[in-house]
Amino acid sequence: MKKISILGSTGSIGLSTLDVVRANSQKFKVVGLAEGHDVKALAAQIGEFSPEIVSVRDEKSAVELRSILSGQIPEIRFGTDGACDVARMESAEMVVSAIVGAAGLKPTVAAIESGKKLALANKESMVVAGPLVSKLAKENAVEIIPIDSEHSAIFQSLVGHSAKDIDRIILTASGGPFLRKSAQEIENATPAAALKHPRWSMGAKITIDSASLMNKGLEVIEAKWLFDLPVEKIAVVVHPQSIIHSMVEYVDGCVIAELGVPDMRAPIAYAISYPERTVSGVERLNLAAIGELTFEEPDPSRFPCLALAFDAIGEGGSMPAVLNAANEIAVDAFLKERIPFGGISRVVSETMGRFTASDFSSIEEILEIDSAARKSAEEIIAKR
Repeated sequence: MKKISILGSTGSIGLSTLDVVRANSQKFKVVGLAEGHDVKALAAQIGEFSPEIVSVRDEKSAVELRSILSGQIPEIRFGTDGACDVARMESAEMVVSAIVGAAGLKPTVAAIESGKKLALANKESMVVAGPLVSKLAKENAVEIIPIDSEHSAIFQSLVGHSAKDIDRIILTASGGPFLRKSAQEIENATPAAALKHPRWSMGAKITIDSASLMNKGLEVIEAKWLFDLPVEKIAVVVHPQSIIHSMVEYVDGCVIAELGVPDMRAPIAYAISYPERTVSGVERLNLAAIGELTFEEPDPSRFPCLALAFDAIGEGGSMPAVLNAANEIAVDAFLKERIPFGGISRVVSETMGRFTASDFSSIEEILEIDSAARKSAEEIIAKR
């Protein structure tokens, strides 16, 4: 039985991971849980899965959790240090890193430094600190198994093939809820409209990123580090049906793709059971019922965030961290109706313009840059 810890257990990926565990109770045991916002949901998870250690957002949440629980109470930690404790706990063989945003960086690093097998859903870890995370993974002999459906598809399509035979990888994008909307409609879109993803059920931040195509841009940066490829070998194509999750094109012209219904339980099941496969609970794919699969190029004039991500990885160094930090602040401001949807890309662009790409040699150094970028983005929003 494989023992796992889940970082971000009450988010969409965490909940789907627990669904997979329920379907495979003879294969997996949850020993650690960390969450950030929903103490009541965590209490229910504790009652069902009986973890050894849990972590919550802050000390106040820890007090609240303890007051809710009855009977056997696990060790309760809080804050970033608490999440890191869950990530490095001795009994855990694998860590599922699913905390959204740059907040997941330190716990992800803690898991790697502890030599844990890592199932990675927190793409921001690779976006913000890809060079350092990749280096640490090599030093600690940790193989990172991606959970993002696109990177899982690439990972699966690479099995049994040599890296030297790759011509390029092709990340697919659904196009989000605004694929057929005009530039003006996108500019003035409401949070409610942006949160209506046509294919996937995800948390608010990731759903907004999908609507702007920033999510695809972040995935391009993540793919560069996960698969050790130059950005010139990474392409994006819009595939509205979200059936082909991504592809690898080889030097002989052959393309290998991974297909399936859009359900995150499939890549999660693959990641936590790798190198084996296990029951995921997803619906079976019926291509005849789907009828057709279509593809098109992304439109940079309506979705400038994708181009900004390519610009950031082109500049390299700290610029992807600046991009990510500014985007997190801008998305939060949009959800709170402080800026229009079109303002997200403008805030990110203006924030990037205030910084020069620089090299970094430690997590602390890149987090300082992250903090400075967040402050700049807030200043830009406040002036609008």
